Amino acid sequence: MDALDQKILTTLQADGRIAITDLADRVGLSPTPCARRVARLEAEGIITGYTARVDAARLGLPLTAFVFVELDRTAADTLAAFEAAVARFDAVMECHLMTGTRDILLRVTAADLADFDRFIETQLMRTPGIRAMRSSFTLRTMVQRDTLPVG
Repeated sequence: MDALDQKILTTLQADGRIAITDLADRVGLSPTPCARRVARLEAEGIITGYTARVDAARLGLPLTAFVFVELDRTAADTLAAFEAAVARFDAVMECHLMTGTRDILLRVTAADLADFDRFIETQLMRTPGIRAMRSSFTLRTMVQRDTLPVG
């Protein structure tokens, strides 16, 4: 990855909807080579997709909770089954395999405490392989980055 690729990535992270001609102008290329570079970055898996950032609170999901999960065992089949199960839960925004005493960290969104309780009781607690869970609620987000440093 060279300096032009880094400029392309930085620009696309700031504005994923930018037209290829405008992107090319910003990074100092003509449109065709710029489009080729973007296609290569996509093909190499460096660019993994394009999304719109959405305000969860404005969609009626102002509550964010982090749920720490301990599994009965961390064998590959148990992890795969857990991952497949939580991937189906709309409330789960992120699922991370962790080091230390907590095996899994989930970031969950909900409308309110009752909605979160429903998720825990009707979905997460019914997932096989869970030994223990502990939840913490976000009071406010102090720092959030939606872009990665490229250069």
